[in-house]
Amino acid sequence: MQFKLYKNEIIIVLSICMLFGAFIYKKKLQDTQKNDTNTIILQETKKIIALKKVWADKSSIAKIRTLKNIVPSSKVKWNQKSKKLSVSFLDLSPKEFNSVITKIMNLPIEIIILEVKEMNSKYTVEMKCKW
Repeated sequence: MQFKLYKNEIIIVLSICMLFGAFIYKKKLQDTQKNDTNTIILQETKKIIALKKVWADKSSIAKIRTLKNIVPSSKVKWNQKSKKLSVSFLDLSPKEFNSVITKIMNLPIEIIILEVKEMNSKYTVEMKCKW
């Protein structure tokens, strides 16, 4: 009997409890999102710093010059101007081709053009890059 007398008051109290519960849930969710965002930003910053160290390395020029020594000099046409390089590797065997491509892919350079041609199991590689 008394339930009917206080029906509206009970509904209001339950609504207020649900409102506070939703508010607390929303705050916890926002805090979690902020923490996740901060973690992602920190990870991205670490990646950027690591990449900057690799790309700003002064010894990268010496590493790039090692491309000349992978194959005999008669198979290499080299044209370097400041921080730009145009190089052609002619008549490479499959083993030489693999070593050249592996070396190129491990260098901190921006490849502008990389062209590979195969003729009679001999490869020609032309590349333009900058760093």
